[in-house]
Amino acid sequence: MSFVDGARPVYDSRMKHLLISAALAGLTTVAAWAAEPMSGAEFEAYVTGKTLYFGQNGEAYGVEEYLDNRRVRWSFLDGECKDGIWYEEGEMICFIYDDTPDPQCWTFYRETNGLRAIFENNPQATTLYEAQQSDEPMMCLGPEIGV
Repeated sequence: MSFVDGARPVYDSRMKHLLISAALAGLTTVAAWAAEPMSGAEFEAYVTGKTLYFGQNGEAYGVEEYLDNRRVRWSFLDGECKDGIWYEEGEMICFIYDDTPDPQCWTFYRETNGLRAIFENNPQATTLYEAQQSDEPMMCLGPEIGV
């Protein structure tokens, strides 16, 4: 810092850079603190008895009905439904569906407009957001019947 005419401080570019970096670091810290992953108990309290519609990049992605005893029913909005369960694994919520034995694990965050979910099996691939909420059960067409 230097003084012009001995009156007011004039910040050089290094000081400005330092102040901007400190401010951004503070914002990052606040954002990270505000975005804590939901616990299993928080997730269960939020979702049980609801049907949540999820979107990705402004497009409809799928719908999940959250039933009692951590049971779920998922659909990609095509009328085909998959039944499953969810459980807490560290900071993640993992789902196992009848037709997929491998867990699909997500980190859920509660935000002002609903949930945000990051697919932890491949975090670069999928981030979903809650687009709509309903108390109505979802529509499932039933099993396909062959000839």
